Amino acid sequence: MDEQPEAVQGAGGALDRRAELSEFLRTRRARLKPEDVGLPDFGRHRRVPGLRREELAQLAGVSVAYYTRLEQGNGRNVSAEVLDSIARALRLSDAEHNHLTHLAKPKQHKKKPAARTEQVRGALRQLLDTMDGVPAYISGRRGDILAWNRMAAAVFGDWGELPAQQRNWARLVFLTPEYRDLFVEWEQKASDIVSFLRMEAGCYPDDPRLSALVGELSVKSEEFRRLWATHDVREKSYGVKRLRHPLVGDLTLNYQSFRLADDDGQAMTTYHAEPGSPSAEALRLLASWGADATRAGRVSPDTAA
Repeated sequence: MDEQPEAVQGAGGALDRRAELSEFLRTRRARLKPEDVGLPDFGRHRRVPGLRREELAQLAGVSVAYYTRLEQGNGRNVSAEVLDSIARALRLSDAEHNHLTHLAKPKQHKKKPAARTEQVRGALRQLLDTMDGVPAYISGRRGDILAWNRMAAAVFGDWGELPAQQRNWARLVFLTPEYRDLFVEWEQKASDIVSFLRMEAGCYPDDPRLSALVGELSVKSEEFRRLWATHDVREKSYGVKRLRHPLVGDLTLNYQSFRLADDDGQAMTTYHAEPGSPSAEALRLLASWGADATRAGRVSPDTAA
C-alpha cells in the first residue's frame, strides 16, 4: 500500500529534504494514468490516484523495492542514470527533472544560502535608471525585490515605502490586497511564485529565511497552502502579464527575465508593450506623470502585512 507522508520542516527550521523528495515523487506519479504511458488499465479499483509504484518501477526499469525506498525519501545512493530513467517514466519537464536531482542528490547540487543581505552592483542600478519608459527591476533569492526603476514603481507601486522584508513577491501577491486587484490573472501569478519557491527549496533546503517565508505564508494564506501542496515546479522567463492599473486601466505587457551570471540568484525583469498599442500609450502617460503616477500606484505599508 502506498504511503503518503507529509512534507514537514526539519531541525533548525530547514525544509525536510526527504519529505520534499517523497511528496514530489508521489504527486508526479499521481498525475499519470496507465493509458498516459502505454500501460493497460483493466478497470481494477485503484486505492490511490495515478500509477502504482510497481507500474512506475516497471517503466523506469528499476525494482519496486528500489523505487519505494526512493519515494520514501532515501535518495542517498541513487545514480544520475536512475534519476534520468525515473524522470522519463514520470514525464517530467526539464525544470521538474532538475528539481528531482536537487532533492535526491543534495551533496552534488546543494548551494549555501547567502549569509548577508543581497547587494545589487552599482552599474546595474545605473542601468535600471537609464531604461526610461521600461518598467524593470532586479529580484534575488526567495523572490526578494532588490532594485527597481521609476517606471516599475509607477506600474507596480512604490516599493521604497515598504520595509525591506516586505519587498518580496510572494508576500506582496499573497498578503497584499492591492496585488490581487493589480494582476488580472492573479491565480496564475500566484502559481508561478509558488513554483519558483519550490525550486528554491530544492536548491537551498537549509535556507532559514526561505523556510521562515514558507512558514509565514502557510499560516497566513489558504491559497498559498493549497498551491504549495501541489509540489509543482516550472521555470518561466518570459510571457505576457495583464494588469489593471489604478490610473491608466488595463495594461497588456510582455515580460522577459534574465539571469545575472555573476550575481548568484539574481535576475533582471523588464516589461514592454507592443508598439502603437493602447498599453504603450498608457506607459507613455505614466512616464510623463512621473512621481504622481508612482504615488497613485503605491502599496501601503499598512496593508503589506
